[in-house]
Amino acid sequence: SDVPEVERATPGPSVSPPGGRPVVVRFPLLFFLLILLAVVLVVPYLAEEIPYAITRGKERAKAEVARRVLAENPAPEARFPLIVKAVAPSVVGIETVRPGKRTRDEWSAFFPPPRFHEEGLGSGVIVDPEGYIVTNFHVIDQAESVTVRLSDGRILKDVRVVGADPVNDLAVLKISAANLVVAAWGDSDELEPGDPVLAIGNPYGLIQTVTAGIVSAKQRRAETNQGGYQEYLQTDAALNPGNSGGPLVDMDGRIVGINTAIFGDAYQGISFAIPSRIAKDIYEKLKTNRRIVRGWLGVRMTELTETMALELGLDTTRGAVVLETVPRSPAAKAGIQPGDIILRWNDTLIEDPAALSIAVARSKVGSQAEVEIYRDGRTITVTVEVAERPARFP
Repeated sequence: SDVPEVERATPGPSVSPPGGRPVVVRFPLLFFLLILLAVVLVVPYLAEEIPYAITRGKERAKAEVARRVLAENPAPEARFPLIVKAVAPSVVGIETVRPGKRTRDEWSAFFPPPRFHEEGLGSGVIVDPEGYIVTNFHVIDQAESVTVRLSDGRILKDVRVVGADPVNDLAVLKISAANLVVAAWGDSDELEPGDPVLAIGNPYGLIQTVTAGIVSAKQRRAETNQGGYQEYLQTDAALNPGNSGGPLVDMDGRIVGINTAIFGDAYQGISFAIPSRIAKDIYEKLKTNRRIVRGWLGVRMTELTETMALELGLDTTRGAVVLETVPRSPAAKAGIQPGDIILRWNDTLIEDPAALSIAVARSKVGSQAEVEIYRDGRTITVTVEVAERPARFP
């Protein structure tokens, strides 16, 4: 025939299995199914993330503008709102779950009591864009789980405790999150009594609560629950349960302290914060080494009272009175005895037990310290080899 044959278009590639009919693979249908699956998986995530992103963007923009305006030194009455806008996005809420105490009675052997949990609240501050957060140790102590709530509404449950320092009541947490707003460190040594400060935190779970006050005093020293002595800034900024771990900031919006405690069971106008000089140093050490190494002497001490000074024929109450030495401690090995009055540690004059505790803690482990002691009416000097402070001894 002169009629040309017409080529038939094939519907697509086919595979001919042995002994069977060709199977047509329909790529458009497969592509459509993959797109549909991607939509089902991604859309819920985007629906959740978009509101956070919008909030985050607004907060970041406000923080950046506020920091630029603060750098121009506005009038004092205009600084407070700017400081809050600059710092608040860096403040986080911390929620913990701890094992509760079990009550036991005569039936406990047959019917084990249920296990209860206690919930806790605290605050923290983001100090590194990689997600490092500084808070108080007592906020996360013995916690079975830690949850961080960001200012933009994001809730993060994958929280890692990088390290903790029970003596200074500080801890470092790590979260994995993008677009974090970081608060800058300030220098607490630059503060003077009377300088205004702001405290930002989450008391009673009331997020982003701001209180104002002044620095009431510096270098307040107190014995800690973990042994040793701690130095604090005293302020009259109101703190309540849940404020612990939040930042105390100066009028440039910089962290000058970590809010830690109040005087008494409720706020009475006396609040305490760990100075940034100490907090920043501990943060950097925990971030790098995950633990703190301190010097240790191994003594229990008390203050030298006026009555004791008169009985000993001393004209000063300066020094730390040794009450007891720990067996096999550096003090015991150096021959320090109960009743000795320690007057000097290397080049540091010892005003009181707190001063000695701090001087010893700052000493390098393994170093030799010259210690001046008053004993039996005369002054002697002994050499102490500083050891590492164990967890269970002062």
